[in-house]
Amino acid sequence: MPHEKQRLAEDRERTKNWKRWGPYLSERQWGTVREDYSASGWSWGAFPHDHARRRAYRWGEDGLQGWSDRKGRLCFAPALWNGKDPILKERLFGLGGHEGNHGEDVKECYYYLDSTPTHSYTKALYKYPQAEYPYIHLRDENARRSRTEPELELADTGIFSEGRYFDVVQEVAKRTPEDILWRITITNHGPDPAEIHVLPTLWFRNVWAWGNEREEPRVKPHLQLDGLPVLASHEKLGHYHFHADSPDLKKPLRWLFTENETHAPSVFGTKAKTPYAKDAFHRFLINDEKDAISPLPSGTKTAALLHFVVPPGESVTVRCRLNSLRETNDLEGLDHFEETFAERIAEADLFYDGIIPTDSKPEERLIFRQGYAGLLWTKQFYYYVIEDWLKGDRDSPPPSERLTGRNHDWKHFFARDILSMPDKWEYPWFAAWDTAFHMIPFAAVDPDFAKSQLLLLLREWYMHPNGQLPAYEWNFSDVNPPVHAWAVWRVYKISDSKGSRDLDFLERCFQKLLLNFTWWVNRKDAAGNHVFGGGFLGLDNIGVFDRSHCLPDGAQLNQADGTAWMASYCLTMLAMALELAVTKPAYEDIASKFFEHFVNITDAINSLGGTGLWDEKDGFYYDQLILDHDKPIHLKTRSLVGLLPVIAVTVLKKKTIDALPGFRKRMDWFLVNRPDLLKYISVRRVDGQKNPHRCLLAIPTEDRLRRTFTRLFDPAEFLSDYGIRSLSKIHEKKPFVFTHGDQTNDVRYSPGEADTDMFGGNSNWRGPIWFPTNFMIIEALERYYYYYGDDLKFEYPTGSGQLHTLREIAINLCDRLISLFLPDENGERPCFGDAKRYSKVPHWQNLLLFHEYFHGETGEGLGASHQTGWTALVVRLIRERREKLRSGDFTED
Repeated sequence: MPHEKQRLAEDRERTKNWKRWGPYLSERQWGTVREDYSASGWSWGAFPHDHARRRAYRWGEDGLQGWSDRKGRLCFAPALWNGKDPILKERLFGLGGHEGNHGEDVKECYYYLDSTPTHSYTKALYKYPQAEYPYIHLRDENARRSRTEPELELADTGIFSEGRYFDVVQEVAKRTPEDILWRITITNHGPDPAEIHVLPTLWFRNVWAWGNEREEPRVKPHLQLDGLPVLASHEKLGHYHFHADSPDLKKPLRWLFTENETHAPSVFGTKAKTPYAKDAFHRFLINDEKDAISPLPSGTKTAALLHFVVPPGESVTVRCRLNSLRETNDLEGLDHFEETFAERIAEADLFYDGIIPTDSKPEERLIFRQGYAGLLWTKQFYYYVIEDWLKGDRDSPPPSERLTGRNHDWKHFFARDILSMPDKWEYPWFAAWDTAFHMIPFAAVDPDFAKSQLLLLLREWYMHPNGQLPAYEWNFSDVNPPVHAWAVWRVYKISDSKGSRDLDFLERCFQKLLLNFTWWVNRKDAAGNHVFGGGFLGLDNIGVFDRSHCLPDGAQLNQADGTAWMASYCLTMLAMALELAVTKPAYEDIASKFFEHFVNITDAINSLGGTGLWDEKDGFYYDQLILDHDKPIHLKTRSLVGLLPVIAVTVLKKKTIDALPGFRKRMDWFLVNRPDLLKYISVRRVDGQKNPHRCLLAIPTEDRLRRTFTRLFDPAEFLSDYGIRSLSKIHEKKPFVFTHGDQTNDVRYSPGEADTDMFGGNSNWRGPIWFPTNFMIIEALERYYYYYGDDLKFEYPTGSGQLHTLREIAINLCDRLISLFLPDENGERPCFGDAKRYSKVPHWQNLLLFHEYFHGETGEGLGASHQTGWTALVVRLIRERREKLRSGDFTED
């Protein structure tokens, strides 16, 4: 067994705790809901970036591509100073939601380059300018710019010109689970010698200052110099030695010590609890405050101070080791350092050789390695206990507004886990539907983690007692699309081969999903007619008004996407129930329930009030607004909202139905007694094929499918060179305008960043390309092809005169999405827009970013720059879906 697979097995069997340590440190803890103890609930202002270096965090820590144990108790990250910056670089800088012209945005250049699933080897890059970092200019210029202008990024300031920056490469290798090595390589790419101070920093999260009984230690953790290494002592973690040195150091390094405590005089204007505070190293080094650091070689935060002048084109290396005193491996200090790295790098290569298809091109392999690296690097320790948060801390009782404000009705919520984050800077908190998509690519490299994450959100300390899943920390009661069941089903199938799949995992999830499904039916089907609402449903600004807020004059909104998601939810639960029923016949009963529920939803979306949410003239599904109980009004915005009904599709095999007589009997009874619903079920025989008798369950009839796909495949509407747009391009010249009373709203095609203030302007579903919805549309095309085969063809692109099967179209859409990350004929990757450095400058080439969404015309990456979570679906497209399509191995799976 390859070494990394063996480590995964040992971790799964709990014989070795390989995942106890990892890159679990957030890139941003400031500005989060967890650290907000204000009356206003404005998190960006309650704990701004300016406080981060001086104020102790309550609920987590952050650092520059840092590491911690799985409960965030002991943390490691480097700090840097180029001799010019006004602030010690301990964390990434960015603008808060109120500061950027397109909402919050990190203003740094950093890249996740490699990681194994157990983090036995990781690698990341940070580009550190040699000139003074332009904090004020970035803040002021972005504040000046309007929503219609692009963001000013760090590279736009010219600070990287002439190569005047350091590449700071952090690599970590685990010798054994509790013997960890860091190698920090700093390279000067500029034309002149350049100064840099490097401070490998080790500290304990402050758990002693808040009066919280869950965490307050009996014995305060501490760090102290123990000869050459530092001794770290923690009552639960145990005792560790921390070594640091550099073969390039000209004189002995110096250890600095302080306490991880708030510098109260500068933050609050109050008396300090200790003269040695969190920002001591910044004040000592940059402000020349020699008494800022502790005169004693002990504290709760320490750093080795290393100073270099790096010649042009050359590198220096800093080496560190953190090991449990129980796990020395009979090695002293930094012995066997380089050999361990060589071993772990070779093992990482071997592991991914077994994951990446052997015929993948070098550029595709790059996408795989950095896609998985970003996915694995964005695991984070997430700590948030609502009961404790509502109470406040010993010295800071909560404002009265807290008790009736954000998340107050989620008192059961208790998170102290490693979670997959959308983006550890822009979104350093989990979002339920993001997590679902993350787990699809995760399942190929670490199926145990994928399963555990999906189960975790269904546990009673996450899921609300009423069955709702928590959306995200800004508002747990908001509503994300119900894709959790879909993710469970996909992970179940991806993780194991047929015949050895994890039925226990499937059944455990299914039981909890029944509660969530019931919540949806009871809360989001307002009239009980099988047509659903749900609010913004993750699509932020896609509607003509904010669908998360109260509608005009108490109106009711029947949502095409909400109804489509629920129809898809039914089909997924039906598939699960049928799978479970093979060994447990009791599940046949619940399978028939989901079959009936799907047919009723399909009937409602197509027929309620005549044509349901379908507009016969336009050949498209629309949201439907009901004002004053009057005649429904179609909100004629052609968007993903009207495309999503096509994803509610599955194909049942006759042999599956026949093997479950109880389900077959109930299905036959339903169809005999409801002949009006037979039109929603199609049956065909495919001669010469395995499983020739097939039954199609789908929202659109074949005619409505054809009409919808005609628009979907039209370059003048949804089809971009890089995938499916979120809003039809027709609204560029013909915006949809809705007027009610004295209020007028419109929706117009905006292929780049948002030009409206809805949802803070940092997200845009009015034209850009989004991976999660593209992925689900491609899956739907595959299922339709499994049913219709080569008999059903479409003009693709619309207007081209060329007919293609849905299989061929699915392949082409995969290619369009993958091309975002591949060099074109000029060596330029569309995802980087007009940033020529990624194609022209050697040390910027072969770097990838996995953005939140992509420009509908140019393919440029937009939004959060490190949202590898759901954009890592690209590796799934390459690794399995695209290969499967091309090989002709095509099933309903």
